Amino acid sequence: MALQDDLTAIQRCVDDLVRTVDQVERRAGAELAGVDFRRVRMDTEHLRESVALLRAAATDTPTSPSPPAPPGARPELVTIPDTPYDRSLWTDSDDEGLGARDRRAP
Repeated sequence: MALQDDLTAIQRCVDDLVRTVDQVERRAGAELAGVDFRRVRMDTEHLRESVALLRAAATDTPTSPSPPAPPGARPELVTIPDTPYDRSLWTDSDDEGLGARDRRAP
């Protein structure tokens, strides 16, 4: 439960930061208002959302992690066929750097 305690402490600190930014913004008034404070406000909200995502991920994680793969294990190979792709996949595509087939290149 130590992880949950740490995440709760982080959440409290972020909430304190948001309150402090609001207080400073109100005290500063028009002197510092504008883009700078808007950016700080957005950053604090983003931080708040990120901590909420971390807390949600921490509660969704299984209690026992999956065991690591053995050292000699190799990933499963995927066979890619040598047959050509269906030409109908490319009928409405543009050639990169050349434009469409029925128009001149720039």
